[in-house]
Amino acid sequence: MKNTLVLCLLLSFLVTGAATQQLPNADLLNQPPRPATAAECPKLDDWSTHTEKSCYRTTPRYEETLAYSRRLAQAAPKQVKLETFGKTSQGRDLFALIVSRDGVFEPEALRKANRPIVYIQNSIHAGEMDGKDASLALIRDIVVRKTLAALIDRAVLVVVPIYNADGHERFGPYNRINQNGPQEMGWRTTARQLNLNRDYMKADAPETRAFLKYWNRWLPDFFVDDHVTDGADYQYDITYFLDTDQSSHPPLGSWIQTTFRPEMERRINASGHLIGPYIDFLGRTPDTGISTYQSPPRFATGYVNLQNRPSMLIEMHMLKDYHTRVTGNYETLRVVLELINRDADQLVRIVREADQATIAAGREHRAEFPLVLEPTGETKPFQYKGYKWTVEKSEITGNEWVQYSQDPIDIVIPQQVGLRVVRSATIPAAYIVPAEWTPVIDTLVAHGLELRRTTAAWTGEVEAYRCETPQWQPQPFEAHHLASWPKQQRDAQGNACRLVREKMNFPAGSVVVPMAQRAAKVAMHFLEPAGPDSAVVWGFFDGAFEQKEYGEAYVLEKLARDMMAKDPKLKQEYDQKVASDPSFTGYERLNWFYQRSPWWDDRIGLVPVGRLQTLDGVPVGK
Repeated sequence: MKNTLVLCLLLSFLVTGAATQQLPNADLLNQPPRPATAAECPKLDDWSTHTEKSCYRTTPRYEETLAYSRRLAQAAPKQVKLETFGKTSQGRDLFALIVSRDGVFEPEALRKANRPIVYIQNSIHAGEMDGKDASLALIRDIVVRKTLAALIDRAVLVVVPIYNADGHERFGPYNRINQNGPQEMGWRTTARQLNLNRDYMKADAPETRAFLKYWNRWLPDFFVDDHVTDGADYQYDITYFLDTDQSSHPPLGSWIQTTFRPEMERRINASGHLIGPYIDFLGRTPDTGISTYQSPPRFATGYVNLQNRPSMLIEMHMLKDYHTRVTGNYETLRVVLELINRDADQLVRIVREADQATIAAGREHRAEFPLVLEPTGETKPFQYKGYKWTVEKSEITGNEWVQYSQDPIDIVIPQQVGLRVVRSATIPAAYIVPAEWTPVIDTLVAHGLELRRTTAAWTGEVEAYRCETPQWQPQPFEAHHLASWPKQQRDAQGNACRLVREKMNFPAGSVVVPMAQRAAKVAMHFLEPAGPDSAVVWGFFDGAFEQKEYGEAYVLEKLARDMMAKDPKLKQEYDQKVASDPSFTGYERLNWFYQRSPWWDDRIGLVPVGRLQTLDGVPVGK
């Protein structure tokens, strides 16, 4: 009895302290200290999560999260399975909780039963851990307390509490200057300083490779990526983005926009939280309006969209207190699962139809596939719930300084609503990649694409791309120097690469990528140079643009004179170049003649990937 009284007094002290203690970064945010009040602290029991026990003041470390996950699996072994699916750079296990109502944990059996599989990913940016704490509480309420048991009537959950586990353990109070709690949190990137939410297409990180293998095992029907946003201040504690664009299967986009989205917003707002679309202003202030954009496949949701699955980005608002953010994330996941259970048959059917449509398009290989999209400029009025703001000139930067008050305003602002295709490519029957380009082939393998190998050397005429020599970004981005082409290198349609017919040699073991497959859209985005996250853009083919042989100046001087003497039109072209381009000087002039001579390497600028319109005659294995 005495020990129980001491424990109660200590718990009361901790809860009161959690309710009144200012967070380390509250002053920097110019926000009132707003941890949970004592009234908001949940009633505690043996199944309270670490975060609930601290009254939303702290978040558990990796080992604590893993220990609670083990408890869940041990408490409900017929409904929860804990499994690992890879390791981080520093050797930590990547783990997931599988939640199924009846102990069926095999993806193939679940697909045969038409049960939608929902993949919930947390802490990809490990300072943004709201989804982790919300997911643990949600699973507990499904399988232990059983207050939300209906959420797995049809749906099966694959929940990754901590994706960026190494970043999660770079733990400290000063990792997120824009964020109001918890007291300490993880770091944005991996131990190798890679941002996993820029890595889905290039797949540099071992964590990404593990995800891709795991994804292809489960092939979920719905994907959720939990984040905490940076940006402006506003009343919404939840914002979200659902990827649908011209590359999406139209019925899937229709279900998202007309059936899922409106009801999701209604139910979440009814829970006491406020949800709105992902907010990225066209200018510095809200009145400029909300932008729209293509989500390229370097991002989780953009990548999953290419996999024919609905993908939802959840962004909790950084300035809201941790209690509001975790409970808001919880309610969002609850509502998403309610709707997936309600629409289970429809969702599974549409996803399968989307896969079949992609396979059919690859088999016919006539359609144009969109690669680059941009806003049309079309807008609609949007009722924006924000805070009043002022704009001053900063004495520090000399730029405009936007400051937000806590005075709510409701105003109508424009919201962009349309995208148009600016670059596309016709779907080929297949691509062929020479065996020597192993980094490219290894990445295709990592994506789980269906590949075939040539059984003998083959020489044939294929479509291929010749590209202008790109300009490489001087500063590294995600451990690469991205390639791009300025406007003057592009044609009237914006293309810096032109499609040509080339006779090319492919050794035995070269890889053929048929387009009549479910994930064909991923292959096109990676192998078409115009794709925003293509292998060319990320530098996989940089060697194709390097000049390896050079002529000595005293040799090229004679060559230039001989060529001009024999070809008056060439001399006229050279004279025009000299007159019009002041930067055309010195050795560059000699190299200009070298490029037009028989000694020039005609493979420079040729991307070594063939586009095949038929596999007839190509010696491919099964």
